[in-house]
Amino acid sequence: MTQEFTLSPDTRGRLQLRLADGTHYDAVVPVRAFPLTAPDECVALVSAGGHEVVNIARLSELAEPARGLITETLAAREFVPKIEAIIDCSAFATPSTWTVRTDRGQTEFVLKAEEDIRRLDEGRLMITDSHGLQLEVVDQARLDAHSRRILLRFM
Repeated sequence: MTQEFTLSPDTRGRLQLRLADGTHYDAVVPVRAFPLTAPDECVALVSAGGHEVVNIARLSELAEPARGLITETLAAREFVPKIEAIIDCSAFATPSTWTVRTDRGQTEFVLKAEEDIRRLDEGRLMITDSHGLQLEVVDQARLDAHSRRILLRFM
């Protein structure tokens, strides 16, 4: 059960939390329990000291403006570019350099091992580059034929 609370940004854009009993927390941070498999479920508001203060069962059931503030804060913290097309791959063995078009523009990354391509639900993939940056393929079936051929070589 979610506690009653209000959220507001401070002058630096950090979230301030006030519970129904009047308890106040500065610089709380929203954290998803299951960011890949259930991003809308089980979101915690964590104090600056690292302690969970509020647990939110479903973001979709949270009233505005709190839902919007949490969603914006999570989006800023969770940088995961979406791969729209695989333009080129330097080799069909690892390590290999991939050139991809994402929702954030064209980029290159190094895939160290085939295990760095992780299958998720509903045709989604999470690819982790050699520096730990994660890129997401939202739906393999919606990629062009060239992109799907490259992916198949590594899966």
